[in-house]
Amino acid sequence: MGLTPLLRGKVLVTGAHGFIARALCRHLSDMGVPCVGAVRTFAPEDDRARTVAVGDFAAADWDGALQGVDAIVHLAGRAHVQKAPDAGGPTPYVVANVHVTRRLCDAAARSKVRRIVLASSVKVYGESTAPGKPFRAGDPESPVDAYAHSKAEAERVLWLACAESAFEGVVLRLPLTYGAGVKGNFLTLMDAIAAGRKLPLAGIANRRNLLNVDNAVSAIVAALTVPALAGQTLPIADRESVSTSELAERLGRALDVPARLFHLPASVLRSGAALTAKRAVVARLLDSLEVDSQRFCDLAHWSQPCTIDEGLAATAAWWKLRHAL
Repeated sequence: MGLTPLLRGKVLVTGAHGFIARALCRHLSDMGVPCVGAVRTFAPEDDRARTVAVGDFAAADWDGALQGVDAIVHLAGRAHVQKAPDAGGPTPYVVANVHVTRRLCDAAARSKVRRIVLASSVKVYGESTAPGKPFRAGDPESPVDAYAHSKAEAERVLWLACAESAFEGVVLRLPLTYGAGVKGNFLTLMDAIAAGRKLPLAGIANRRNLLNVDNAVSAIVAALTVPALAGQTLPIADRESVSTSELAERLGRALDVPARLFHLPASVLRSGAALTAKRAVVARLLDSLEVDSQRFCDLAHWSQPCTIDEGLAATAAWWKLRHAL
């Protein structure tokens, strides 16, 4: 990444117990940038001097948390969960992703915050891409599920607040992010490969862009500092796309365990997914979702610090250490 102006003051990072937020807070501290992480409740490992517990984010006293804050990285929100009967409905997403953003923006305006960086999702563009037609900056919105609709609405809340206030906004639309500390389906895939399980992933010819957590952190730092990014909504992802088959094979090499893949027709996988209510999971394995980050790279004079193989190697090293302990 090219040279950027120094941050002028303290940065508040919401959702500081989250995957990207933890890495960002560590990186900002290493840079010597004053940083405070906003969480709902303290965890035993929290540095109380660098963490503020605000309770329910939708009812939080953000004015108190924003004292002396120059910029905000809003990473907190509700992602995909299926633990409750209404988990797929709109209300939990609206509260966590829209109402919290609105309250935070209102407090930011009162506190004279300079810039807010909002982490959004490439799912605002849609669920999949056609071959050779990645999502790009400026593409129309086409959200499908409740989560994607809530992220699109959170973006609109930010832009309305920017129009009515003095602070700047930057929206980064992110794909699936991976790295040391990853959870969810990515970790499930790693566990399966490491255990030597046979997986029906051979021959899948899709293309998907992921985002390494170190690249995400680097891009967020640029979004905090680069003047040309103010007012922009931009997708960001690793430059190289991979198929699901390639990803499994590369993860196997990184874990020093050959991925045991076999072929099943896509129609069979989709039919099985319909019977087991796992359509969304199988769609992510079979469909393409490519992301072109060139507009971000051009405006920020930015290049990703970590290749996908380097990112997978670091993720595998973390996995091995985690299981050794």
